[in-house]
Amino acid sequence: MSRLYQLLPRSGAPLLSLARTAPGSKTLLARPNQHATKWIHLSSTSQHPRKPRNANIHGGDIRDRNAFGRYTRLSPTSLRLGVIPPDVDSLIPAHIQRPSYAFTGDSSEWASTVPVNGPEVIEGCREAGQLAKKILELGGTLVKPGVSTNEIDQILREAIVANNAYPSPLNYMGFPKSVCTSVSNIIAHGIPDNRCLEDGDIINIDITVFLNGYHGDTSATYIVGNVDQAGRELVERTQESLDAAIAVCGPGVPLNKIGKTIQAIADQYGYTVSEQFSGHGIGKEFHCLPLIYHHDNDEEGNMEKGMIFTIEPMFCQGAAMGVQWPDKWTVATVDGGRSAQFEHTILITKDGAERLTG
Repeated sequence: MSRLYQLLPRSGAPLLSLARTAPGSKTLLARPNQHATKWIHLSSTSQHPRKPRNANIHGGDIRDRNAFGRYTRLSPTSLRLGVIPPDVDSLIPAHIQRPSYAFTGDSSEWASTVPVNGPEVIEGCREAGQLAKKILELGGTLVKPGVSTNEIDQILREAIVANNAYPSPLNYMGFPKSVCTSVSNIIAHGIPDNRCLEDGDIINIDITVFLNGYHGDTSATYIVGNVDQAGRELVERTQESLDAAIAVCGPGVPLNKIGKTIQAIADQYGYTVSEQFSGHGIGKEFHCLPLIYHHDNDEEGNMEKGMIFTIEPMFCQGAAMGVQWPDKWTVATVDGGRSAQFEHTILITKDGAERLTG
């Protein structure tokens, strides 16, 4: 689950705060923003969502035929701002260990430095990562036409709890569900609902679990039934970029090489990379430093043995700019093009990187 940062000009004066990460340019410097208002709309015109295509949730059976392919574009069905926070006690048994924000709806506690982790933390993150992998694999088996994202959320929440873990997204900054489900033109942080998956959709399922005091975070994009060639290629090439980014990781490697590697692959195939979202450090906290930018950037800092962080690139068919829905979580592409994402939590080792969720 990607993370918010604040956009600052080089002079240090606040400029803008955006959903989960900020659009970057080479003249700007991103820094964590734990106190800023969570969301703003990205433009005055983007505040007005399209009307639903029919009476069903997010568009029903009517599909777009456009330059991006043949699929149903999702759009919001309500102008109500925000979401109703979840009743955690009714969803999670009392014996399950919970992160502190489960009670408060707050975010992570940000430290000013990048953690370099020892054996105990590494093993805890490895165990959490392997459970996240297992839950994600289960999620993949549920991806079929006619299955609602609410059903996926419920089944995966119950599986997480059955493994004595807590679904990390639940009540993180008030998020109402246990997983994120981002379908077709949704870039990230889609909220599970009663819309059923349709033939031709693509869906990213984003899983984070909190097990024995540590978080493990992973995601993948799946195809639903018969997806057109453009959709399949988008998914395949986004995964290719994640694999390539992990392959360049190791001690002493600049953190910005991750974004440069991903950007080069996007450019090769004609995709854009979302710059509003970043990877992040993870461990005892859901989000911490370092922030990992997936686009070409000149941020400072090198990888060190013992660092643990996520890499989670998001490719878009058209413009990478996202429009936030009134629910203040869901971010959709501004032009309706599809977006795909893949994610792993990795550990920097003495000679490379270990996929803790692989």
